Amino acid sequence: MAKTIHSMIRVLDEGRSVDFYGKAFGLAIADRLDFETFTLVYMSNAESEFELELTINKGRTEPYDLGDGYGHLAVSVADLDGEHARLAALGYTLGKIVEFNRDGGLLARFFFVTDPDGYKIEVLQRHGRFK
Repeated sequence: MAKTIHSMIRVLDEGRSVDFYGKAFGLAIADRLDFETFTLVYMSNAESEFELELTINKGRTEPYDLGDGYGHLAVSVADLDGEHARLAALGYTLGKIVEFNRDGGLLARFFFVTDPDGYKIEVLQRHGRFK
């Protein structure tokens, strides 16, 4: 069976992205691999073995075009309202908290936060399938 181990995003500024993911989600650098033309930074925390891989292409100065293919990373938290308030206090760009219902019951409560490169991260209340 395949096991998901990481997801990769390209970022413009390593320090800014490491700072964001550390403060926003408690991720820390698990490994850093430096090559001639690019650097790979793997970030994780004790909650999961899954890692976020940041790819920094050396010499790039233009922001990445994220295109129109909507995609996102998702994390789950125990206290959605508390995390929304905490991230707002850090000055990050947040969406409002949304309640998504299906068949008369709560499917999910969530909001999105935007990272320094424009990627949207979904923050979900731990509930049902979103553990």
